[in-house]
Amino acid sequence: MENLRFATLLAPQLRPLYAAATDAVGAALGVAATLTTGNYEGYLADRYDVAFICSLPYVMFERAGSVPAVPVAAPVLDDARYGAAPVYYSDVIVNAASPFESFGDLRARSWAYNEVLSQSGYGIIRYHLARLGETGGYFKDVVRSGSHASSLRMVAEGRVDGAAVDSHLLEVTLQTRPELLQQLRIIDQLGPSTIQPVVVSQRVPSHVRDRIGEVLVNMHTLPPAATTLAAVAVARFVPVEPGSYDDVRAMVDTCEANNFTVLR
Repeated sequence: MENLRFATLLAPQLRPLYAAATDAVGAALGVAATLTTGNYEGYLADRYDVAFICSLPYVMFERAGSVPAVPVAAPVLDDARYGAAPVYYSDVIVNAASPFESFGDLRARSWAYNEVLSQSGYGIIRYHLARLGETGGYFKDVVRSGSHASSLRMVAEGRVDGAAVDSHLLEVTLQTRPELLQQLRIIDQLGPSTIQPVVVSQRVPSHVRDRIGEVLVNMHTLPPAATTLAAVAVARFVPVEPGSYDDVRAMVDTCEANNFTVLR
């Protein structure tokens, strides 16, 4: 292959990580590697060779009979909280001035989610409520914010009572916006979930897919890439495969068994 088309379908705050991965693969394979901002319509159409995606859409598209890509690697976050495994949490946040101390305090309150294809912002919340038997309308109001950043802003401004955000993204955001430490509180965490995979299209020859995975797993040994990884609190990438996301599949199973498909 003379070129590889990479796409990120994840939060823009972590784009430096995806750009470093794109550059590392391109340099190692001696091909032109370009990174664009993608969308899940394009992912389904298989317009990209390599994509950084959330685990929930990977599982949901698989269930819909469309498996256009294979997971090859995923990041391990640089914090003891994650146990050196490719996992992350969904941090439940509230306004710092609010009286809420736990997820249970948010019953009959307002809630923001980023999008329905987000594991940390939507999927695991639905799973948590299904496990509690709370499928009949737990929150008073549920609003779609459109992004984790918007959910953070809505909670900080007191426009909603709570939200759940990607723990990794929250950590990186707080590095650049320390004022949020005075505006928000984490009152609970849900998870862990296996973290977002790097997936490679099945159109890409298997030996090239394997090589892409090898480069990603060794990124932390490459000086330019290692600097970027450290800046976004990533220790390294490790290999993953379809079975690595059985935890997310099990969460979806629980929701479907309880006929709980829409967060409310």
